[in-house]
This record gives sequence, structure tokens and C-alpha cells, in this order.
Amino acid sequence: MQILQQLKDNTQKKHKRESSLATVTYETIHYLQDSDCKNQSAQSIHKFLEAMKRFKLTKTEKLMMVNTPPRTELEIQLIVQESEERLTDEEVQSIIAIANEYLPVTNIT
Repeated sequence: MQILQQLKDNTQKKHKRESSLATVTYETIHYLQDSDCKNQSAQSIHKFLEAMKRFKLTKTEKLMMVNTPPRTELEIQLIVQESEERLTDEEVQSIIAIANEYLPVTNIT
């Protein structure tokens, strides 16, 4: 992901920075390296969002799914407000399948 690469590049530069900014950058890099987003690309995110157009989800709900791809029904309930009323069981399973297809799971090494 471009953000992760930019953050890595910024930390490698020898410019002095305020210690709080350095700490935030360090923590962000380590968070992103351990999250599912390290396997995401702009193309995979675009394909995911295209596939999600058939569901009536808000921009915020879609963003949350990109940041934390849902793998279970419970995760969808936590992301989508009133999901029981807005989504059928088949739609929930479809969203999980789409997330698994376009936003791969992080392999922990």
C-alpha cells in the first residue's frame, strides 16, 4: 500500500522531526504492517468497492470494511447499522465472500 511505503520512506530520511511525530509514524507503520491493509492495493480496493455497489451501504460503512474487512456475520453487524433490517442472510454471506476475494487476509509469519 502506498501509505505504508511513504511512511517507511519518511522514517528512513535523516531529517530531524519532533519526537511526537516520530512516535506516531513509528506506531502507524507497525499497525499497518500487522493489518490486512498491507496486502491491499488501489486496484483491489477499487474492485471491492465496485462489487459493493449493489448493497445499500453508506460511505462510512464501506470505508470501515476496507480498513477492517469483515470475515464473520458479527463483524458485519458491528460495521453496518441495523444490519439485520438492511441486509438478508444471503447478502451478509455475499459481503463476506467479496471481502475475502478482494481484500485478502494477512498471513502472519
